[in-house]
Amino acid sequence: MSKFETIRGQRAASQLALDIERNTLAPSMLFSGPACSGKGVTALELARILSCERGATDTNCTCPSCARHKFLSSPDLLVLGAKPFSAEIAAAAAAFRRDTAKAPLFIRALKKLLLRFAAVLWEDEPKFGKLSDMVVDLEADSKEIMGLANQDAKKIEKRTAAILKDAVKLESEGITDAIAIGQIRKAAAWTHFAPNGRQKFLLIENADRMQEGARNSLLKLLEEPPTAVHIALTTEHEQALLPTILSRLRPYRFNKRQSETEASIIAEVFGDNSMGKNIRAYLDSFLPVSGESLRPLAAFFAASVAINTAARLNRPGISQPVELVALGRYTMSIAENAGLGRPALNRRVVIGKILAGAENFEIRGLFQRFLRELLTIAGESWRTSGGSPVYLDIWRQTVSTAGSAVGSYNQKPSAALDRLGAELSRCMTEQAGL
Repeated sequence: MSKFETIRGQRAASQLALDIERNTLAPSMLFSGPACSGKGVTALELARILSCERGATDTNCTCPSCARHKFLSSPDLLVLGAKPFSAEIAAAAAAFRRDTAKAPLFIRALKKLLLRFAAVLWEDEPKFGKLSDMVVDLEADSKEIMGLANQDAKKIEKRTAAILKDAVKLESEGITDAIAIGQIRKAAAWTHFAPNGRQKFLLIENADRMQEGARNSLLKLLEEPPTAVHIALTTEHEQALLPTILSRLRPYRFNKRQSETEASIIAEVFGDNSMGKNIRAYLDSFLPVSGESLRPLAAFFAASVAINTAARLNRPGISQPVELVALGRYTMSIAENAGLGRPALNRRVVIGKILAGAENFEIRGLFQRFLRELLTIAGESWRTSGGSPVYLDIWRQTVSTAGSAVGSYNQKPSAALDRLGAELSRCMTEQAGL
């Protein structure tokens, strides 16, 4: 089997194989493209290939280095950066329950989360004290999975459910959206130590989410990368990276794959021929809250903000802005058609209903998707009204602040929603002239 043969439908993988063959692989690379296009999988496979003790001609190589990379336990691999984990872990757990030969898939999905808690990245971090027990327990669980294959179905079901619950908790409490300067500095220091094997590999996923100081620290590393290290960044938003960083990376573009290709990947990787032709939708189907259910919840929140603002503007001589009327009508119909009822003036009531419908946003990433739905719905309503884009700008800025509060500073979604509702209503009231 040739290099990267398991990476389906991406020319970037073929180009990487050619660069390795010609000995022209750059020390620092950028893998850009949409979610679930294989960027991270390709990067991890590249790390295995570069470390292989036998030249990596076979994906199933059993050399000690490849064996460690198979289970993402190589000391020469360091990964940081936020991404959704729970959906993939849940899908892999379901695959393992159907077929215990899928144990390595379940272990790898779990290890992708645990890699973010490598000791080298968390040294001297006070927060890690609260997370360390969860990390240790899940590391032990990952080693137990292979042995579970010999157990009966009921025990496998019980243990996988417990592991998934613990993984969701660790992701919720330990992962932040922004990449902090401290982690980049620690990763840079790690690259300067000699590798245990042939090569070290640093992977930074969703690199566009770095804090400003982290970007500058990364730039210093990219300017003078150590000789025994390869660095790969992934992103869905290449334009969000600094031009000075982009100039030091060899780009590899990953494209949205054909639905038939995605269906074959789902069938081969997860052993499931029954569900769809879209990897992202497939993974999301294992979450307790689907992406589709977030849209009416967002509509209910937007409609409630609209009636709150309308109530504040209900004074003699004040006319209701066309944008506000359009927002209320558009979002109210979506919420009512989904069975959420009429919007409420009491924000606590509104927030309580949203939290109940979204399982308290326990799955990390759901809150950010909720906010994206909120902006999408607001934009749809105002495009139909032909009103001023100023209102959409207000929503973009305010929603962005709420996203940062939860994603970067770990504010509770309930508190962020409360402040978001108040700020949106206040800003729209001011825009209307009060």
